[in-house]
Amino acid sequence: MQTTKLAIFEQKEIRKIIHENEWYFSVVDIIEVLTWSPTPRQYWGKIKDREFIKLELSPIWVQLKMKASDWKMRLTDCVNTKNAFRLIQSIPSKKAEPFKMWLAQVWKERIDEIENPELSMDRMKELYEQKWYTKDWIDKRSRSIAVRQDLTDEWKDRWVKIWREYAILTAEISKAAFWMTPSEYKNFKWLKNENLRDHMTDLELIFNMLAEASTTKIMKNKNSKWFNECKQASKQWWSIAWNARKELENKSWERIITQQNYLEWWDKKKLK
Repeated sequence: MQTTKLAIFEQKEIRKIIHENEWYFSVVDIIEVLTWSPTPRQYWGKIKDREFIKLELSPIWVQLKMKASDWKMRLTDCVNTKNAFRLIQSIPSKKAEPFKMWLAQVWKERIDEIENPELSMDRMKELYEQKWYTKDWIDKRSRSIAVRQDLTDEWKDRWVKIWREYAILTAEISKAAFWMTPSEYKNFKWLKNENLRDHMTDLELIFNMLAEASTTKIMKNKNSKWFNECKQASKQWWSIAWNARKELENKSWERIITQQNYLEWWDKKKLK
């Protein structure tokens, strides 16, 4: 586990910690920020009693060791991002009201997207534009999402149901395309919890799409069933990936795989 601090609301800070590859936040710190309560622990105790203990609901918090004001590591009630929003809903404070209004707006947008999936694609493109990705890259990223969805749909149809099996098959495809599993690739790019594909260059995205689309095609043609046959299909496109990548690298004198993320790569390309 790794501890750090998140500065928020002027001089107030909310402690956070990585636990099971997910950020967890100190409950009493959130309450102190949103309520200005001089006794946030007592405030939290009342919420726990009212919202969970009396109603016999499952706890939304876990206890993790965090550095306290006396610099000692003490067990602290913590919530992940999802349950932090649930906590905010339980706080009757004017300062928490903007968060509640924002959550209501997010829920409305989500319902609208379920009724009209095109809205979710529009929102995704808008978010990437705000991060300064180019239109060409965003188009490729959108297409890569569709290709990935086709692949996972095929796995479902062919009786690959367990998340761990999805991870193994994805690793086989990635090793064929880039000679690295996704976790190794993230380490190569110095990434932690970031999305690997959001840090791929144009050509990395294209080869990733080629890998997944080729695997889908092979599975369909061979009518692969269950995990082992799908794994064989994932391995059979190795020679395709190797030959295509090596030929392009030899003729372009440039490696496809790079430690740079897309935005760094694009900035350097503009300077040439």
